[in-house]
Amino acid sequence: MPKKNQHVVPHEGGWAVKGAGNNKVTSVHSTQAAAIKSATGIAKNQGSEMLIHGRNGQIRERNTYGKDPYPPKG
Repeated sequence: MPKKNQHVVPHEGGWAVKGAGNNKVTSVHSTQAAAIKSATGIAKNQGSEMLIHGRNGQIRERNTYGKDPYPPKG
């Protein structure tokens, strides 16, 4: 299975988890916290990245699981 970044995005009735480039959502949740938990599990399993979007659609946080191409320095 290819590694796809997982996005937590606003969705009708709550929040959704959507794989990068997918037309359909993977799952829908009533709270952002539940969607983040689901996306984290998928991203850890795939060794990919999870991106959390705010209500305005802009990315507000990102977490990398697996090999980070840009590890922090120091």
